[in-house]
Amino acid sequence: MKLMVYSHDAFGLGNIRRMLAICQSLICTLPDVSILVVSGSPAVHSLRLPAGIDYIKLPCLGRDQSGQLKARFLDIQMEKMVKLRSSLILAAVASFKPDLLLVDKKPTGLKGELQETLNHLRTCSPQTKRVLLLRDILDSPEATIDQWRHQGYYDQAELLYDHLWVVGSPEIFDVRSEYDFSGRLAQKVSFCGYIRREPGLTPRSEMRQVLGVQPDQPLVLVTPGGGGDGYHLVDAYLSGLAALPSDHRPKSLIISGPEMPYSQQRQLIERADALPEVHIQEFTDDMMSYMDAADLVVSMGGYNTVGEILTLRKSAIVIPRIKPVKEQWIRAQRMAALGLFKAIHPDGLTPPGLMAAVLEKLQQPDNMIPLSSRLDMNALPKIANLVSAVLKQPPQSAVLKQPTQPTLLTRQLQIANLSYLRRSFSKFLSLETAQ
Repeated sequence: MKLMVYSHDAFGLGNIRRMLAICQSLICTLPDVSILVVSGSPAVHSLRLPAGIDYIKLPCLGRDQSGQLKARFLDIQMEKMVKLRSSLILAAVASFKPDLLLVDKKPTGLKGELQETLNHLRTCSPQTKRVLLLRDILDSPEATIDQWRHQGYYDQAELLYDHLWVVGSPEIFDVRSEYDFSGRLAQKVSFCGYIRREPGLTPRSEMRQVLGVQPDQPLVLVTPGGGGDGYHLVDAYLSGLAALPSDHRPKSLIISGPEMPYSQQRQLIERADALPEVHIQEFTDDMMSYMDAADLVVSMGGYNTVGEILTLRKSAIVIPRIKPVKEQWIRAQRMAALGLFKAIHPDGLTPPGLMAAVLEKLQQPDNMIPLSSRLDMNALPKIANLVSAVLKQPPQSAVLKQPTQPTLLTRQLQIANLSYLRRSFSKFLSLETAQ
């Protein structure tokens, strides 16, 4: 079987990480499958890809300060950039001839760049199944309905797609009613639940030892996701931490994100250097190990980060973004209402308020950590079953298999990761020893 996955990723890392998690699950559960990912994410080359998955990197698009799309690196007009990307996608589909095309989020792609490809498949390859995959929440109902009507997405989704799969739960957000789907479009919808993340490469005890954290010492992980708009979160945390007496500051690890502007990164690093309890780094491809080692997570409200928090049942404070879309705030607000974590609206974020919430959360007993079992977290096996049903190919297992013993490759990755961590934290550990 040949699957092709389209993930545009003009901003952040969320889309490509989510789609690659799905791809890896399909590789593990479906026999003889090859997956070609087409993405504009600048970070795709930094993420681990197992055998059976390869990618075509599209020229990058990004957003300016007003939120408008533009060419990120090339000096080329937007119209020509979209034409270039559209031609590359069409050529890939025509040559690869996938049995299934899985499209992330936008029915016709960014700026309609998928339109030619979808028209080609409809006329020249009608046997290719076309699936639109939506995350749990796109934006507010008002904004999404207006966009889908203006862009013609309702008609395109009905005409060009065989199925519409949602990686979410109607308990949190029912796209059929919230986004005013027609009866015909609603019939194509299957809710898959949320994505349970795979365990990290490094066990909690080993990671805490590498980080120099004592067994009874709290560790706070601060992560603004990709980091493109995460400065305000880290800034508020560092300011609140600096205002505490030194003997009351929790050990803190900040992962700023690879898309945070360099000038902002440098400023935060300089401030973190003045706080011996804090270590800051730009990026990790093993967030689950860091999150597992932490006692509290302070984060933005992206789909993947929230999924990691729920998978590990972590105590968390979520400060979502509200621009350019309100997706994160809606998710955070509704999940906080279920007691899954604490949510703070970004307009109400202050250093003293954030630090008060951090200290309160750290004092809560372990039995106060919410049960994520309230939500369906089985998206990956459900998607594998849906794919196998669509292509009439039985999966090897309905549940993603986890090896009982690490494979040689996994162990090599663990060793490499630990070696990197020890080098990265040498200064951090020396400061602790000096104290």
